[in-house]
Amino acid sequence: MAIQGKKICITGGAGFIGSTLASKLCSENKLVLFDNLERNTIQYTNLLDEANISLVQGSILDYDAVRGAMEGADIVVHAAAVAGIDTVIKSPVKTMEVNMIGTSNVLKAALDSEVKDRVLEFSTSEVFGSYAFRSKEDDNTVAGSAGEARWTYAVSKLAGEHLSHAYFKEFGLPTVSIRPFNVYGPGQTGEGAIQIFIRKALTNEPINIYGDGAQIRAWCYVDDMVEGLLRALEDPGAVGESFNIGNARAVTTIYGLAQVVCRVLKSNSEINFMPALSADVELRIPETTKADAVLGFKAKVDLEDGILRTAEWYRQNVL
Repeated sequence: MAIQGKKICITGGAGFIGSTLASKLCSENKLVLFDNLERNTIQYTNLLDEANISLVQGSILDYDAVRGAMEGADIVVHAAAVAGIDTVIKSPVKTMEVNMIGTSNVLKAALDSEVKDRVLEFSTSEVFGSYAFRSKEDDNTVAGSAGEARWTYAVSKLAGEHLSHAYFKEFGLPTVSIRPFNVYGPGQTGEGAIQIFIRKALTNEPINIYGDGAQIRAWCYVDDMVEGLLRALEDPGAVGESFNIGNARAVTTIYGLAQVVCRVLKSNSEINFMPALSADVELRIPETTKADAVLGFKAKVDLEDGILRTAEWYRQNVL
């Protein structure tokens, strides 16, 4: 099954995952990318030269702008959000407003626009809290302590996920929620441990680890992530559901990740330990059985291969 002949609106479409998804869909569909360009990956691509792609610059907090960009859409992908621990800590109010009000605007606009095929909304793996080992979609979500900046992001995304399910149950809007687990790859901008480590390693600069480096993560290459998104957009069994999308085989500590990056890229970077910035997620490994059973999704790219592919992109486009 393939998506063809559709009008697709992607909020955050100029960003890392949004632009990668757009590259997979643009040849046989008409795409509108809605973005404020604060994290602009599309500038490193030729996507805006594609006849089937148009870029609308605007704020996700502007309902009329969102509604206008969505006019006539068959499919909506809502990837726009404030993310990244540094940004969240500095701007908790903006984080919650963009992620909650922005999602509300997208869902209301999709309903008003009578989107029929699919509205895919990005949640986050952080809804599982500090310790998430093989966490399933129906496991309890954890918000963390009130007032701790780290959890403003998780709470805002969880609110959006609840709202997405509510629109499905109350109005029949064909929503699906995706919980990404530590996505990385070519085009990643802003924050994200792997891209920071890779860029430092390529220039032999010191790599800083915040905390003791014992935090455990499962790393998902962006092409695997996009494959999961496409399946969630196509499969009728996805409607009304949430799915973990990640790679439970690509697991390492943050310190181990820095070591792997240095080894694979033959870097002489020194690894330094810095005080933790905030409360942290100690363990985050997904259970993806549901995504496999319903969508047929399985991550394929191993960590070392993903690091090499990502590093090559940064060599050619950024450094």
